[in-house]
Amino acid sequence: MSNQAKNPYRDKRVLITGGAGFIGSNLAKALVDQGAAVTIVDSMLPDYGGNLYNLRDIRDQVHVNFADIRGHGMQYLVQNQDVIFNLAGQVSHIDSINDPEADLAINCQAQLSILEAVRHHNPDAVVVYASTRQIYGKPQYLPVDEAHPVVPMDINGINKAAGESYHTLYHSIHGLNTVSLRLTNTYGPHQLVKHNRQGFIGWFIRQIVEDKEITIYGDGAQRRDLTHVDDVVDAFLLAGSNPKAIGRVYNLAHPEPISLKALVELLVQVANQGSYRLIPWPEEKKKIDIGDYYGSSALIEKELGWKPRIKLVDGLRSTVQFYKEHGHAYGVEL
Repeated sequence: MSNQAKNPYRDKRVLITGGAGFIGSNLAKALVDQGAAVTIVDSMLPDYGGNLYNLRDIRDQVHVNFADIRGHGMQYLVQNQDVIFNLAGQVSHIDSINDPEADLAINCQAQLSILEAVRHHNPDAVVVYASTRQIYGKPQYLPVDEAHPVVPMDINGINKAAGESYHTLYHSIHGLNTVSLRLTNTYGPHQLVKHNRQGFIGWFIRQIVEDKEITIYGDGAQRRDLTHVDDVVDAFLLAGSNPKAIGRVYNLAHPEPISLKALVELLVQVANQGSYRLIPWPEEKKKIDIGDYYGSSALIEKELGWKPRIKLVDGLRSTVQFYKEHGHAYGVEL
């Protein structure tokens, strides 16, 4: 087997939008390790997760461009890239409600700008888009597969669904090599934990590391599936290198969903600290609660061979340890 077949990213030119953020920085490290020439684009907006500390181990091995993906600079940056991992976006559901126009600009207008730049300046590149399970809304059946209706329950979900649809459409009508991955509750090192507006798991981990009490709405019986960032990175690498993925949309999911109450109990156990308390649902949050959600990743397993390999207990243990050691760089009060 050739080195290229063993390692499809060796000597490849790769662009990562949102590359100083949570998933982007972990992906950048994996690509550097595989010998890719990596360019990172990040606006470094303080509440969106961009953090140069995430790049501390590879800072001298990547090119970092501080730019907003909504700007005209993308027309230049996409040129000569073999693969573009499009991870930049606004992912806070609360922020999307408070500032819907900003969410629209980042998750819709900016995605069109990137796709137009690729169409005109680098149509042969592979573009892998970070979508979200949030586009499904309240599940009509479980586990949720890719055939499930897309019925988002908030502005962020609507705009992310549009962003994904743009990528699929540009494949259909312009022949671009696009792939979309629908992520769910990713966790692990480099995650933004300084506020709770980008999902519950990062905030739960911070509370545990700070030895504080976690509040859970309702009875805590609502179930979720969680995927470790290393597994998510593996999925991106497969999607960006396997021709079978072109034009496809895949769920990422973990086969063992867990209730929020059991999840917090597991966190307390692995950290040997922290506590939790059940409280009634706030009315404004109850309106957008989706109940149970867990997905099926059977399609990507069948077509690309991906399935999560990190057990939840192991992933939580290593993540807690990471923030105990490096939490100072993420706003954690140690």
